[in-house]
Amino acid sequence: MTDPSFAGRMRQLRDAQRISLRNLAKITYHGKTYLHELETGMKKPTSQVAQRIDDALNAAGELVALATQPTIRRREFVAAAGLAAALPHTLLGHGRHVGPGTAGRLAERTARLRRLDNFLGGADTHRLYQAEADSTTRLIQEGSYSETVGRQLLAVLAEQTQLAGWAAFDSGRHADAERLYRTSLSAARDADDHALTGNAFAFLAYQQLALGQPAADTAAAGCETASTATPTVRALLHLRAAWAYAVEGNAAAADQQLAHGTTCLTEHDDRPEPDWVYWVDHVEGEIMTGRCWTVLRRPMRAIPVLERALARFDDTHSRDKALYLSWLADAYLDANEVEQACATAGTAIGLAGGVGSVRPAQRLNTFLNRLEPHAEMPCVVELRSLAAEASTRPRLSV
Repeated sequence: MTDPSFAGRMRQLRDAQRISLRNLAKITYHGKTYLHELETGMKKPTSQVAQRIDDALNAAGELVALATQPTIRRREFVAAAGLAAALPHTLLGHGRHVGPGTAGRLAERTARLRRLDNFLGGADTHRLYQAEADSTTRLIQEGSYSETVGRQLLAVLAEQTQLAGWAAFDSGRHADAERLYRTSLSAARDADDHALTGNAFAFLAYQQLALGQPAADTAAAGCETASTATPTVRALLHLRAAWAYAVEGNAAAADQQLAHGTTCLTEHDDRPEPDWVYWVDHVEGEIMTGRCWTVLRRPMRAIPVLERALARFDDTHSRDKALYLSWLADAYLDANEVEQACATAGTAIGLAGGVGSVRPAQRLNTFLNRLEPHAEMPCVVELRSLAAEASTRPRLSV
């Protein structure tokens, strides 16, 4: 008997054709884990994902039809997100009525809170961002609203959980970060917001890289999912995909994604950009380009780009500037400019002091370890003394 669900039919077709999940992942460019989640019903595919799997399994549109059947998947979203209470069967369940303006007001509040990330680290913002996401979750669980409003609320929740996940990632809470990113992915898919879905993939790729896992396929899936998004969204996703390829040592793919990203930054579109890409500009494009070339050990290409970008980067954004300076220090060291590398790292140490983020210290510790062959040089001795002193200073929390 044929299983009428997408998950069941996908599994039947794959078994009939004797295609393993691993081989299907290679054909579709989606992760094996993600495909398993689709096949077990834990996740629901977007129309683009369904089309790719449909083509790979020669399903003649059957899987696409199953994936795009009109349905409100609120209960499935709650289960995937790990929320405690099930929602009503319909978007018009009992409870507090939520009007059409509520989601807009929540989005505006989220936009204001997002700016805190410019100046504070995740250790200082994680609880605040998590509380916002929890509040919106309760509203979704207990409220009564139209389908349109429901999707708007899910989109807000997707933004909020991405923000909370980023703060968790920044403060070293990787298990929390992954949980929040996957909640965001579920919410964005249920909201039918391709841009936010793509960004959730990009965040998950960053999380995978932090844990030493392959991430290029995940980042590429984000680009594909949001292929019709606004230019700045596409620029961000291509730049993040470039980083994933660079970390994995694929220089050709990284250069290709950098080219796509920088081209998108020159495009013009009448559609408004979402607030969550407000910070993406040509300076960020140059910084990401310089970081990629640094990790690919191309210092002569990385140094001028990073120097130019960082000259225009405000010191008040101390966490980010400290991180970017650490990459410039690496590039100087690769170019055998040890004194310049130490001077740059010293500036980064000064900026990172007191920031509620684990990442600058991790990056700078890695850089200090690279200096071991030059341990007797005065600049290295001085830098290590500066780092030791900075590590003993208490951090002021907000």
